[in-house]
Amino acid sequence: MTLIALTFGSISGLVVITGIILSLVWSGNDPSTASQLVGYLIMFIALSIIFFGIKRHRDVNCGGVIAFLPALGLGLLISAVASIAYVVVWELYLALSGSNFMEAYAAAHIEEQEALGVAGAELQALRAEMELLQVRYENPLFRIPITMSEILPVGVVISLISAALLRNPRILPAR
Repeated sequence: MTLIALTFGSISGLVVITGIILSLVWSGNDPSTASQLVGYLIMFIALSIIFFGIKRHRDVNCGGVIAFLPALGLGLLISAVASIAYVVVWELYLALSGSNFMEAYAAAHIEEQEALGVAGAELQALRAEMELLQVRYENPLFRIPITMSEILPVGVVISLISAALLRNPRILPAR
């Protein structure tokens, strides 16, 4: 089970890392909502590999039958491996590229709120909040959990769905 988690988690991690880096390169580090949607779509596609990891374990190691909890556990292990790979590569990207992602994110968020009509004291409070966020984001102990929280919930949802489906041996039975 551990080998399957490492294998499928690494594949999933590689897919999400490749997709996110390509989207960052093409978008010019654009933190817009459209860019965030593309990022989550990439995560969803990459983490869909969880389904195939659980199915492989069910069909090869469990004789075509798996209970919900073991399937969920395997899905969560695959998610954890992919998430750790994502966080490590994000940290490397920030260190090697010199990118100040949070500065761009804060500027885009303030601009977006200004376009919605936020002004005066409310805008000043938002600017202060974004400055504090930028300072906090410099600390890896703050940044790493934030980065992990981007991808891990997607993996949990896909793990739940995959475990619920694959506990039924009639769904995509082994050939």
